[in-house]
Amino acid sequence: MHHPWRELRERGDGVVLHRTKFNDNRIAATNGNNAIWIDADLLQVERRCAIQHEQAHIDLGHTSCDDPKEEQAARRLTAKKLIDWDDLVDVFRWAHTAHEAADELWVTPEVLEDRLRFLHHREKALLATIGAARHS
Repeated sequence: MHHPWRELRERGDGVVLHRTKFNDNRIAATNGNNAIWIDADLLQVERRCAIQHEQAHIDLGHTSCDDPKEEQAARRLTAKKLIDWDDLVDVFRWAHTAHEAADELWVTPEVLEDRLRFLHHREKALLATIGAARHS
């Protein structure tokens, strides 16, 4: 399982994590260089996902979140780092709901949705086969 806090600690670029209260609908932000801000009231699973998402922006060289293509790329990288393929296949074999699967994978439902949305068509076909076998 990937640990965003460990990744943040082991980064060589000195990124610092700050807890704050946002006055808008954001839960996290980055300057794209050396700082990440996360809302102090987030649940642990939300912090895990938010920290990874902001690190993805930094890793991808994004300095603003105004570009939908950059946001999509960060969401894709976040989901891939947080949800290993083998873990996804395993949970797909038994989970009855997306919330149950997300909880087991220690991600938010939105990150799970992103992981599924960005799967290769062959991966989607394999998961469909697993799902069909489970229901037969």
